[in-house]
Amino acid sequence: MSIRLRLALWYGTTTALIVTLVALLGWGAYVQGQYRLLDQVLLLSANHVAAGWRASGTSYVLEADLSELEVAFRLYGPGGKLKRTSRRVPELPLIDPARFLEQAPARPRGWGLLGWTPPGVTPAGAAFGLSRGEGTRWRTLVQRLEREGEVLGYLEALTPLGSLDRSVRSLGLLLVGLIVLSVLGVLGLSLALAAIGLRPIDQLNRAAQQIARSRDLSRRVEGRPGGDELSRLAETFNQMLSSLQEADGAQKRFVADASHELRAPLATIQGNLELLRRYPQMPAAEREKTLRMAEREAVRLSRLVNDLLTLARGDAGLPLRRAPVELRAVAQEALTEARYLLRGQRLEAPGLEGAWVLGDRDHLKQLVLILLDNAIQYTPEGGEVRLSLRAEGEEARLAVSDTGIGIPPEDLPHVFERFYRADPARSRNKGGSGLGLAIARWVVERHGGAVTVESQVGRGTTVAVRLPLQAPAPPDR
Repeated sequence: MSIRLRLALWYGTTTALIVTLVALLGWGAYVQGQYRLLDQVLLLSANHVAAGWRASGTSYVLEADLSELEVAFRLYGPGGKLKRTSRRVPELPLIDPARFLEQAPARPRGWGLLGWTPPGVTPAGAAFGLSRGEGTRWRTLVQRLEREGEVLGYLEALTPLGSLDRSVRSLGLLLVGLIVLSVLGVLGLSLALAAIGLRPIDQLNRAAQQIARSRDLSRRVEGRPGGDELSRLAETFNQMLSSLQEADGAQKRFVADASHELRAPLATIQGNLELLRRYPQMPAAEREKTLRMAEREAVRLSRLVNDLLTLARGDAGLPLRRAPVELRAVAQEALTEARYLLRGQRLEAPGLEGAWVLGDRDHLKQLVLILLDNAIQYTPEGGEVRLSLRAEGEEARLAVSDTGIGIPPEDLPHVFERFYRADPARSRNKGGSGLGLAIARWVVERHGGAVTVESQVGRGTTVAVRLPLQAPAPPDR
């Protein structure tokens, strides 16, 4: 079932319940008021007759033509025998007035509707009831006539209920028709309003289907003025498309760059092996040179694959093994290995302060090696690479500075992107994989830290890492 139909049914059902309840309350109030008014007219007429009978033994009302009021009277003696009637009294069965007063009188149609009870308008010595004659119902009031404790007789007042019953039925049928028409009208209006209100959702649905078929993430959904929920939904949908477009573009660039980076060492290895196969009598020196080149490219390929695997694990959200780590010891180990990478540069690390952090020792060592290797690669012979470590407040600051070629200001925001190609002077012809700083940022972020880069072209670069400090681990027993 569609949302449009569900909304229409909800609105229709709610409206039907409300209209039905209001109609029943109104109909019940009308019916009760009409029967109450009829009883008051009947009681007032009976009081006039009773007052005249008590005073003079007769009443002018009995002689009057009450056809407009449709009220008739019958007088009974003290023994219950009929003595006199008013004009135009219908042929109705006679009653025993004394027994009528003793029995529980029946209520007319409409009394007690929806739990309501009739008002207490019946005086002492009188009772209302119902009788049937001439094909219709009659409202009956029997009143005892007394004077100074003596029973003079009984007065019966009657009025037909046919016209009132018909009006009540007609009103009920009219209300039922109005309820049905109202519900149908509300259902139709609800369907129309739901169609108008859900039109932006239909647009979103069509746009999503078109994007899914065409795979064109550059398309956008037209927003709606007003800032309502649907306009915010369209804005969020467009933001999601922008994010997907950026992620898709980054993924395509990453795949293209990775393919390019993998192709170069593979082509070199393949070419050298082909050369060795074609010229088996190659001089020993040339053979050794060819083998060293293939080995160097194989090492580069292995390093690139390992870097890609590290980033893939990071993207998969694999947890790190966390334990208290002495960062100074990790930095010293990285310094020892980094000295083998020097090609005429100076590597200094004066005054490494003690600092403990919570993290993975192997990844932290990889972080320091990446920063040192990156600085050495782009520092010319005779330059200096400096490693520092100190505690600042609740953080450990590890920084690697060099006097290399520097990074242009327009490239600084992109240095942590994977395979980002900055100035041609910083190309990966120097043996880098183009993934080092991306891996470094991932390691820092997984340890709850932050990394920043400051650089000036021709003067050098400083990469600073800040990690939360941790209490030192207890010494081994």
